[in-house]
Amino acid sequence: MSVSEPFIRRPIATSLLGVALLIGGALGYWALPVSALPQVDFPTVQVTTQLPGASPDVVASLITAPLERQLGQIPSLSSMQSTSSFGVSQISLQFDLNRDIDGATQDVQAAINAAAGILPRTLPYPPTYAKVNPADAPVMTLALTSETISLRAMSDIADTILGQRLSQISGVGRVSILGGLKPAVRVQADLARLAAYGISMEDLRNAIAGANVSGPKGSLDGTQQSYTIAANDQIAAAEAYKPIIIAYRNGAPVTIGDVAIIVDGLENDRTGGWYRARRPSSSISSANRVPMSSRWCGRSAPKFPRCSARSRPGSTCTLSVTEPSPSAPPCATCSLR
Repeated sequence: MSVSEPFIRRPIATSLLGVALLIGGALGYWALPVSALPQVDFPTVQVTTQLPGASPDVVASLITAPLERQLGQIPSLSSMQSTSSFGVSQISLQFDLNRDIDGATQDVQAAINAAAGILPRTLPYPPTYAKVNPADAPVMTLALTSETISLRAMSDIADTILGQRLSQISGVGRVSILGGLKPAVRVQADLARLAAYGISMEDLRNAIAGANVSGPKGSLDGTQQSYTIAANDQIAAAEAYKPIIIAYRNGAPVTIGDVAIIVDGLENDRTGGWYRARRPSSSISSANRVPMSSRWCGRSAPKFPRCSARSRPGSTCTLSVTEPSPSAPPCATCSLR
């Protein structure tokens, strides 16, 4: 006896069974739950470029537009949004759902390399890209404050120690350093003195750029040995800029210290961070795909390395871990000594 023989002998029962299956399938389809906000991970890549001191119009014309022309040629690109602000250009690329995010990042890197020839040569850092999800918000914010350590030193701690340790944790998608400041040497030119010596701002810029060139020095070849000449032409301290000669007037050299004030400052002195509106701080935001804050509270709070090598003896800095909600109390507090 075959499998189909009972259905052939009983056609009415077979028809009723088919109708019952059809009705059951329709009822089951109508009763399926539909999520109003489905969890969908869109393949999104964000390209960030910094040009300190540039206005939004300059950033849009010199950085954003060249990058958009190259990034727009990437296949399977569904949407592209760009934001040009003071000194920063951000371009968000969203690809089709069936596009592999790893392959998309390789295409983004190739487009950035293709646009490198038309980007300004004065960029302090090349464009960077990161895989992001627009639906993910930072699940944890760390506020790094101190009464004795400067904001410049705390930014270095957050960038070189804490940020790298957080990015190594499984599940973390992105770590952002906010309110941090990078060190820089600032040359404040005295226009009256420049005019008295007959020196322009371009002469001052050329003198600073010429004294900061790092290139090969060559070698000394002997009969039996060869010596490589090594010298560091990078100037890191403000005092080293003062004796640099700009020009000669009446047989006497005119140095940068004669026409300008050189101080150890910050790359961008118009940014900062405050924790509970009390004192400057540096904050770190961690965005990932799983709720990590519950695992970090209480006994499972993370153990961060001490920063005694980066701070002065006797100084402390407090690290407060807070929940995403602004009204939630801190779930962990530890001190870096």
